[in-house]
Amino acid sequence: MDLSITTLILLVLTPLLVWRVYNRIKARMTRQRSIVSRHYTGVLVFGAMILVPAAQLLDNITNLGALVVGAALGIGWGVWGIKRTRFEDTPQGYYFTPPMRVGILMAMILVARILYLGVEIYANQGKGIPAPKLTDDPLTMLCVGLTAGYFGLYSAGLLRWRRQVRKAIDFE
Repeated sequence: MDLSITTLILLVLTPLLVWRVYNRIKARMTRQRSIVSRHYTGVLVFGAMILVPAAQLLDNITNLGALVVGAALGIGWGVWGIKRTRFEDTPQGYYFTPPMRVGILMAMILVARILYLGVEIYANQGKGIPAPKLTDDPLTMLCVGLTAGYFGLYSAGLLRWRRQVRKAIDFE
């Protein structure tokens, strides 16, 4: 087996990259201020992560099905995640603490899949094999759907909570 210097560097740097991504995601899964515009952005971005590939996959039932199944599972986990979230209404503002392990797992599933695709593209360089598109593989679509479904529903749940808090204030 002939390993080039580039391959060796990738083998050494990949665990470092995964560790850094994990730490960044973990830092976002702590108590944080609820900012309504971020929640709307989450709904829009993660909704688009489902709708854009779905529009491209109308002629590929297998991959579309994987995306839909992933989104449904992600939404289910999102409902569970919202129920496990700690919400706080303090004089300093509104805060929430998401369930750390589930959020990290959902994000790392997509990160791992994208990293795998990157390795696949690197391994096939110069072999005349075209780089795969994100929508080419059902497993990738399952991971995209799962992650987008979870975080999209979670963002929508945070918006719902803020709306309920606002209604409670209006009734007082």
